[in-house]
Amino acid sequence: MEHHLQVVDSRTGKSYKIPIEGDYIRAADIGRISIPASKAENGDRGIQISRPLHILDNGFQHTACMESSITHIDGQRGTIRYREFPIEGLFHEYVYEDVMHLIIWGHLPSQQEKDHVREIMSKAMNPPKSVEDVISSFPRDAETFPMIIAGMSAFAASDKVICATRHQQASMFHGHLDIADEALTRTIAYLATTIALIYCHKNHKEFTPPVSSRSLLGNLLLMMGITDPKVEAGLNKLWILYADHEMTNSTAAVLHAGSTLTDPTSAVISGIISGYGPLHGGAIDLAYEAFRQIGTPERVPPFIERIKAKNGRLFGYGHRIYKTRDPRVSLIEELLEEHREAVDANPLLRVAMAIDKFASQDSYFVERGLKANADLMGCFLYTAMGFDTDMIVAITILSRTPGALAHWRESLTQPVKLWRPQQKYIVPLAN
Repeated sequence: MEHHLQVVDSRTGKSYKIPIEGDYIRAADIGRISIPASKAENGDRGIQISRPLHILDNGFQHTACMESSITHIDGQRGTIRYREFPIEGLFHEYVYEDVMHLIIWGHLPSQQEKDHVREIMSKAMNPPKSVEDVISSFPRDAETFPMIIAGMSAFAASDKVICATRHQQASMFHGHLDIADEALTRTIAYLATTIALIYCHKNHKEFTPPVSSRSLLGNLLLMMGITDPKVEAGLNKLWILYADHEMTNSTAAVLHAGSTLTDPTSAVISGIISGYGPLHGGAIDLAYEAFRQIGTPERVPPFIERIKAKNGRLFGYGHRIYKTRDPRVSLIEELLEEHREAVDANPLLRVAMAIDKFASQDSYFVERGLKANADLMGCFLYTAMGFDTDMIVAITILSRTPGALAHWRESLTQPVKLWRPQQKYIVPLAN
């Protein structure tokens, strides 16, 4: 049975039939609703102008911008599926490399397919001198965010295919998935290498060259000089939970840039800039700053009271998508339990856990469903493993980048459409 809305425009008395597809209607169907412009608007040119109806949706809270087959989130039921695989099964049965391939290419990989991707990545992970020079030119105590942008830009400048994108009329990637696949694979490798170079620079460590037999995560840790197998095992599971999260702000930024037919490295830079904003991934840094300011678990209750009195903000708590428990949280708790001794020994995490315990019992937080979200909870694992706070957001963004690029790749199979949102013009008030 086909469902529809029957809409009557009170301005004209006309009736419109708007098809419903699933839970969606198409904005173009709304655009069929119009009203003739006034005589003053038509002017003296003798041209009859009509004004179509538009949709105003600040922040795109009720607007879908793409059709996708990659990830489905049901915030009412608390479920996540990648390519129709429940996230819990993927978490318990696979490692991140498998899930990365599933999300980008739509199926779980054979060993031969994994080896092929590893080969492309390991070659791209050998940084040219220009990239090394850019990273080493920063003070060791510089913020990680601008260092990433600079390093990725230097990588883009050294990639002939990426540079050629802006110097030809035909699309380099749209309709050419073989070229796109290699470019997106190199882009992921560029980001991993940039993060490893930054980590080594900040910590006075030698950069270790990658090897073709290791996965993306394995080579990241190798390049950073981290050899603890327990760290790799933990992140191989944690990264599955961050692999994709539908249409996030940063994924939308990647697609917005990508709609211009630019290259994947430039599109990812757009996503990174978005990802570091205080209302997105940057909220993690602000949460950790709050933990440091609180100092001890004993000082948590007065901090919570300030939040309830609206004299402060608790970053990293709550999520607009989920109306019930985020399914990733219980899986992260499994990982944290494996590192319980390190969690309990860390002063920052003792404060974080005290906040979480307090918030889970306080009616103000319970009624509003404000719990530590999965992004913040996962960062506790990084801290327990010994990662510096300023590297956590960077590494988390790397784990999310293949998912964003999966959406970029998917867009290459759809008709080209430059993203160009509209606005509602408001006549300014007279002074």
